[in-house]
Amino acid sequence: MIRVLVGARAGLVLSSLESSIRSSPSLEFAGSIDPYHLPTEFSGDVLLIEAADANDQDWRALGDLPIPVVLLLDQADSALIGSALRSGIRGAISGDATPQEIESAVHAATAGLVVTTPTLLTGLLPDSQLFGEELAEPLSVRELEVLDQLAEGLSNKLIAHRLNISEHTVKTHVASIFAKLGVSSRTEAVSQAVRRGLVML
Repeated sequence: MIRVLVGARAGLVLSSLESSIRSSPSLEFAGSIDPYHLPTEFSGDVLLIEAADANDQDWRALGDLPIPVVLLLDQADSALIGSALRSGIRGAISGDATPQEIESAVHAATAGLVVTTPTLLTGLLPDSQLFGEELAEPLSVRELEVLDQLAEGLSNKLIAHRLNISEHTVKTHVASIFAKLGVSSRTEAVSQAVRRGLVML
């Protein structure tokens, strides 16, 4: 269980983030902090913080914290994101990220990875064709949900439990995902999905 601290200016945002964290079976809400007054000691494993108006000095302060930091940003500003990541911050995701995206970002950050979303990442890379060609047959919403769980390394049984569907249905979706991505294994599916910007790691 990963303990997540949350920092947000608005009470509504804080409540929404707390709800997202509590809805995840692998995350535990560890409390909230004031984004403008960082504590000296932390009771959580990762800090999820809204930082829409932060600057380079704030980035350095956050990057020096003893726990990984994931930012919630209101806009895709490549200069701002690049500065934050260079300061040691582990992740930057959209302020309207889904509970599943938040969960994935937290897991990636605590695993030592740098994480962001395709929307925010686009401005950081020189290649406008970031994610390659489009699929001949796009994945359905449910297939994208299953693919996201595959990226977390979950078994068919756990995916079925999390999405409240049968294990047989999961197998059907996995087979369809493999066919549409032109792959034959979970590892290849996740690799292709990351390259195409279909999932966030």
